[in-house]
Amino acid sequence: MASITTKIQKLPPKYGNIITILSIDGGGIRGIIPGVILSHLESQLQLVDDNKDARLADYFDVIAGTSTGGLITGMLSAPNANNRPLFAAKDVVPFYLDHSPKIFPQTRGIFADTVNLVKALAGPKYDGKYLHNLISKNLGGVKLHQALTNVVIPTFDINKLQPVIFSSYQITTSRVLDAPLSDICIGTSAAPTFLPAHLFTNKDNESGTTEQFNLIDGGIAVNNPALVAISEVSRQIIRKNPDFNPDKPMDYNRFLVVSIGTGSKRSEQKYDAKMASKWGIISWIFNNGSTPILDFYSEASADMIHYHNSVVFQAFRSEDSYLRIDDDTLKGDAASVDVATEENLNKLVEVGQNLLKKPVSRLNVDTGIYEPIQNGGTNEEALKRFAKLLSEEKKRRESNAQQK
Repeated sequence: MASITTKIQKLPPKYGNIITILSIDGGGIRGIIPGVILSHLESQLQLVDDNKDARLADYFDVIAGTSTGGLITGMLSAPNANNRPLFAAKDVVPFYLDHSPKIFPQTRGIFADTVNLVKALAGPKYDGKYLHNLISKNLGGVKLHQALTNVVIPTFDINKLQPVIFSSYQITTSRVLDAPLSDICIGTSAAPTFLPAHLFTNKDNESGTTEQFNLIDGGIAVNNPALVAISEVSRQIIRKNPDFNPDKPMDYNRFLVVSIGTGSKRSEQKYDAKMASKWGIISWIFNNGSTPILDFYSEASADMIHYHNSVVFQAFRSEDSYLRIDDDTLKGDAASVDVATEENLNKLVEVGQNLLKKPVSRLNVDTGIYEPIQNGGTNEEALKRFAKLLSEEKKRRESNAQQK
């Protein structure tokens, strides 16, 4: 039986000391925020290595993304005609600025809320046709195994009532998961009430078996996919994947993780129990222009993953190898997933730029409060440090490979 060979451009972790992971949260148009952060990180890598063609996929063993983060993952890892990443990180924000107003056309006027409520009751707020055509056009027929680095994209299958993780690591044993990246990205982006669920069938050409996928937003499963990516790597070590050194014990000291959020409106404290105790079905899915139940699910899963990672990395005294960049001070339209006005899109660019200047924060596991790290510098400075670590690991692998 022929094996699926991935087009990994970098040398595998067995030639180095650490395993590098990039994780990108879901959040609709707020994908602009990680777009700004990732552009800065890629520019730092280009400076460190004096290579204007350096791309994030050249440095990360895994890129994981949920929902809009899954789309960014596909953009950064899909190959172009020259077998290089289809998009540079600097292209992500212009992509969102250009296409978001067409993906999420805005209803205007004094009756806008009424129109949106009717849409929410009648079906998805947006038909998704522009988004689907856009993703299909850009990603073409690229399949998961062709990604230029390992990819992990969570989705949720409403027919199976369970998450489906499309992982480069799993396609060697579950070939039916080797689906088109376009279908995977459309599926993980299908946020309930906003975009239609995505149905597609994929075939394992070796065995002839087919499987049907009925997918909605991966954020229903996990909005912050960092832990899923770590687990996927850990499974490969358990299975003795030859890409990993079996002589090195597995612990969090071997991981370098950059996790980028899309912001939240936690600081608004918009809801309370007294208010929610009176809600019926409609209020839970449509309330003051937002969808509370989806907000709660996405925020809860993202925070639980960050809490877990913060505790474990600190327990292994490797907290300096884990960087979480997020902003919990969003307000109004900036906290939405679909208000794609020119004013709001530009505001999100500004949020990302300001986030670079903010101090690095870490969860205090005793108090549960996010606190600036003493002498931790800004997020911008942290990304510069991580760029140096990523560059050193890449060079270490190249050197070790030459000696073997």
